[in-house]
Amino acid sequence: MEFILSAVVTLILIMDPFGNIPLFITSLKKVSPERRRFVLLRELAIATAIMVTFLFAGGKALDLLGIKQYSMGISGGIILFIMSLKLVFNSLEDESTKNNPKEEEPFIVPLAIPLIAGPATLSMLLIFSATPGGNIWQILIALLIASIINSAILLLSFPISNMLGKRGLIAVERLTGMLLVLMSVNMVMNGIAEFLKSYNL
Repeated sequence: MEFILSAVVTLILIMDPFGNIPLFITSLKKVSPERRRFVLLRELAIATAIMVTFLFAGGKALDLLGIKQYSMGISGGIILFIMSLKLVFNSLEDESTKNNPKEEEPFIVPLAIPLIAGPATLSMLLIFSATPGGNIWQILIALLIASIINSAILLLSFPISNMLGKRGLIAVERLTGMLLVLMSVNMVMNGIAEFLKSYNL
């Protein structure tokens, strides 16, 4: 149970639903209000399906490529660190401008990929699968719980945005970024420790 709870919290932080609210609003603002919920649910379902598929098949693909557990830990930590710095130092307004959609209704990109099922989330799923004390079914349960919470927050994107305001969203995003910085450093250090252990150094 402790592993599942830890995995749920970690996945929610990486998915960063509050940080994604401005990007989702920007992507959906040209979609008619009556279709927004359908489009959002579709993208969330696609992202969840991608993450579940990667959870079950991603590890086997990496085994075929000869990628070790410590490599996943270090690379996942680096990706998470870069993403967390982006959350801490970039403003939501700048990100909304950069991701201004050209088409009225987004499909898969950029909402499902990479905003929800991004490289950091997929890397973390593989790291969890290689972590002692957890099995793939526990990870699946954690992933589904995190996806439900993430979906609930994003489905309320417009009301939450109005309630918190731009400054409130920036504060939440930067706090999330600081937590992810700590987690990413821990992941890299654990990866290095596993590397040294594997070579008896």
